[in-house]
Amino acid sequence: MKTSPLTVLTHAFYAFYDLHRPAYHAYAAARLSPEEAQIAVTHLFGLVAGNWTTIVAEQRPSAWAWNTHTRTIARRNGRTFTAAEDASLLYDQLRLSIDQIATITGTEPATVTALLATARRTARTTTTRPRPRTTTSRPTPPTEARRRTTSRLRTATV
Repeated sequence: MKTSPLTVLTHAFYAFYDLHRPAYHAYAAARLSPEEAQIAVTHLFGLVAGNWTTIVAEQRPSAWAWNTHTRTIARRNGRTFTAAEDASLLYDQLRLSIDQIATITGTEPATVTALLATARRTARTTTTRPRPRTTTSRPTPPTEARRRTTSRLRTATV
């Protein structure tokens, strides 16, 4: 029995859907309310189904779907997240492996590893950065004493 190209495309779409939908929904649920997450994922797979023949012809269909998904989430959330923030969320909070993240985002595992390193480096610098002082540690000398010190410094450098 011979299968038609339409049947193959249909099965390919359902395989894509089954593989990607859980992670896409978890990502959306982490960034949006449950109702908004459901709407975003439904919208995404409606777009993917409607453009499947074009998307499947691309080198990385997952990259197209992921970029569309993250743009939709950013629009609904009101904030655009960096690729490093997304990789960190997928790895640290949603507990996906590097290979799983590479598969659903349409990138190479090495790229995911680099994004995770960037996210950790960024997190480290923001948490270990010294806080700005709100008060001085020494009392400020009176105005007259500051003028005398300033005068001495000026004459010493001339």
